[in-house]
Parts: sequence; C-alpha cells; structure tokens
Amino acid sequence: MNGVAEAESHHQARLQWQCRRGMLELDLLLRGFLAKGYANLSAAEKLSFDRLLQIPDPQLLEYLMGREQPEDKELIDVVARVRAVFTD
Repeated sequence: MNGVAEAESHHQARLQWQCRRGMLELDLLLRGFLAKGYANLSAAEKLSFDRLLQIPDPQLLEYLMGREQPEDKELIDVVARVRAVFTD
C-alpha cells in the first residue's frame, strides 16, 4: 500500500470510529451517512464534517433531528447534507 492509500485508509478508520456514538440514533445516522454520502462531500465539507463530529452527542442529535441549528454556516450545510441522505 502506498503512502496516500495508507493515509486514506487510516482517515476512513478514524471516521468510522468517530461516527460510533453513545446514542444509537447518532450512531445509525452518522455511520449511514459515512457509507452513503460522505464520498460526495467537497474537501471543505469533509473538514466541516470532521468539526461536526467534535460536537457533544446531545447537541449533535438536536442538529441532526432538525430541532436546533448550528450558528456556523458550514456546519449548517453539512448537517443538511447528512439529513438529506435520510430524507431523499
């Protein structure tokens, strides 16, 4: 495996781990998005998704369920992309 492929594999494994959450709902949403929609994100959106994964579970659930909205525009866009995978 070359260095780029190895780095990508490590990054994917890290994302899989970060998408495993303490709440089953979040686990299903995030891991489902990783499988179905993550590859379609731009580089900037992927960075925003990484930031989204740093948000505590209760707040993240509020965003993904549409009950609250982040203040950060980039996070709003990524939340919409995650939600769209499950509503389209």
